[in-house]
Amino acid sequence: MSNEKLFLITAPTGNTGAPTVEILREAGHRVRAFVHRIDGRSDALAALGAELVEGDLLDFRSVSAAMTGVDAAYFCYPIAPGTLLAATAIFAQAASEAGVDAVVNMSQISARRDAKSNAAQHHWIAERLLDRAAFKTTHLRPTFFAEWLKWQWQRNDNEGVLQLPFGDGRHAPISGSDQAAVIAAILANPAPHDRQVYPLVGDHELDHYGIANEIAETVGFPVRYEPVSIPAFAAGLTAAGFPEFFVQHISSVAQDYQDGIFAGENNLVEVIGGHKPMTVADYVNANRAEFDHDGRFVRRGQLKAS
Repeated sequence: MSNEKLFLITAPTGNTGAPTVEILREAGHRVRAFVHRIDGRSDALAALGAELVEGDLLDFRSVSAAMTGVDAAYFCYPIAPGTLLAATAIFAQAASEAGVDAVVNMSQISARRDAKSNAAQHHWIAERLLDRAAFKTTHLRPTFFAEWLKWQWQRNDNEGVLQLPFGDGRHAPISGSDQAAVIAAILANPAPHDRQVYPLVGDHELDHYGIANEIAETVGFPVRYEPVSIPAFAAGLTAAGFPEFFVQHISSVAQDYQDGIFAGENNLVEVIGGHKPMTVADYVNANRAEFDHDGRFVRRGQLKAS
């Protein structure tokens, strides 16, 4: 890899953005990290040698200024009502004016024209908006992140519980760091990936009973999956203070999950990212402290692929 390129990374403190910055810096690239605010969370980025730029993805002036001299950019936006398409249009215009060569876009596996989730449908429209630009585009559609296992994790005495509305559906959980390997590789060499849509998945597909078993084997105490109905889960999210837009999204994708939308296996992480993805056991071992306490409903910031 040449160290002459400059890459703009949005959501650089998130599950995918932070390891992408690390990978690119380790390879000797220049990285500009677009942060909402410079604070303690961004200290690690500065320590890696990333240039910190403060701004808002809904502010055209700050996005345009951040694009100056950029070769390729990673676009990642949180689940938020009514703002993704505006942010996408701003990002695309700023990138086009700056002569950016390529944009890697974080979408989601449920993104499609007829998606029942408003957020998922907006991601599909955002993909189409980016495809109309002159720069190269690549869309990543990950299945559920491995990080989501920490979000709904409950630890009661010597038992772990995953209480989720996913029925007997299956998926291959993928870590943010494995996605980062793909993101960094595409940013560094975008031409082969232009106008591609990549479904990203982890090592192997499991239902949540199998996921619970793998976690149990790793942590050394019983873990069970407790399926709940979609309406009951939605009511719990609402009671916990989650916004209506997010609850509608989760309710819709839970049904998608049961219908097989999140299922499947492939070797894209290995072929593009250069290594096999983490297993559930690998992820739990790497984040063991997170599974030693009850983490239910406390990690809103980790709910979007970022």
